[in-house]
Amino acid sequence: MSDQPKLSPASLEAARPSLLIVATVSGTIVRFLTPYATHFRAHGWRVDAAANGASTDPALVGAFDHLYELSLSRSVLDVRALLRGMRAMSDALESRPDIVHVHTPIAAFIARAAIRRLPAGRRPLVAYTAHGFHFHRAGSRVTNAVFLTAERIAGRWTDRLVVMNDEDLAAARRHRIVPIRRLVRMPGIGVDAGRYARQVLDAGEIARARATTGAASEEPLFIAVGELSRRKRMADVITALARMRHHESKLAIVGDGPERARLETLIEGLGLRDRVHLAGSVVDVRPFVANGIALILASDREGLPRSIMEGLLLEVPVIASTARGSRELVDDQTGIIFEIGDVAALAAAMDRMVDDPDAAREMGRRGRTRIVDQYELSRLIPLHEEMYGAMLAERKGNVPEMGASGSS
Repeated sequence: MSDQPKLSPASLEAARPSLLIVATVSGTIVRFLTPYATHFRAHGWRVDAAANGASTDPALVGAFDHLYELSLSRSVLDVRALLRGMRAMSDALESRPDIVHVHTPIAAFIARAAIRRLPAGRRPLVAYTAHGFHFHRAGSRVTNAVFLTAERIAGRWTDRLVVMNDEDLAAARRHRIVPIRRLVRMPGIGVDAGRYARQVLDAGEIARARATTGAASEEPLFIAVGELSRRKRMADVITALARMRHHESKLAIVGDGPERARLETLIEGLGLRDRVHLAGSVVDVRPFVANGIALILASDREGLPRSIMEGLLLEVPVIASTARGSRELVDDQTGIIFEIGDVAALAAAMDRMVDDPDAAREMGRRGRTRIVDQYELSRLIPLHEEMYGAMLAERKGNVPEMGASGSS
């Protein structure tokens, strides 16, 4: 992003612009985006948020100037929810934000469509952060075609398209989703390295988290964090555990979702009831992750996985599939990569971690250094500041329209 003109925080504060952050569900805003609201509000911005559950989420109350409810679901087939979301988005736009920054594909499409319906003089600037395009090399031809078409249509209504990994950057260029001058490459959404540091965690809390998993202190414990959905491939992780040489190893899966019942059946069928703990959703994943000999992410699709960053910041090595984004965070210096769906390779990687715990710990230490250097939140906030400043300057006609073509 070095080729964009930068406006200082003082300049932005003097302009007193307004920002509306939009996502499909409130959890996305809570987990990733509230630090941005805190920062820009401190510089005099009005910052609002819109998402399903936003108005009733206690974690968002007070963090934003105003919260708008979007009756959206994560299914593109839920037509009623899409129509309700379009109406609610139109209401949110009555606040006349200067910039709307959209996240997650369904909310992003609905918001941009609603903006497009406004008179030209009332349309806010639009930034869209793609947390991993829903068309990808592991996807079906039909699904890929649908999502690519949607991205191409909405790309015409987008002032900045932000991508997080090299594969999405190449895809955006290849398919010409937006003009190159509007394409921005950022290293994720940022993570607070101070919060994810082992020394800030309470030892008692770590011990209590381990106790809930049923793993004794001397038993290797693997951790998987994420929604229990098919794309996260938690079944692969469970099956790999059953194939390990080290039968003393255990697994804790932190998260919930529609696949829970199927995974419980799989655990029972493989005779792993005493080795796998489904922790469900937890308020704080850190004590669980800190117990891991390794964090596992087996997904078939990712953007730039936050769970990997969190694991490495806690000095826990990562075993990850070759999903885009994951490959950019994990290599033989910080963990082990295996092909998507290769359960035998995943089991072998898990055994390697148990075979050489000293090497595993060194991978974790190197991983923390990498994440702090490249992906820390304090680096990402100025990049957003720079992007918003350039967008506002372009609208005022102060500078030629330009964008980042891939530098970060």
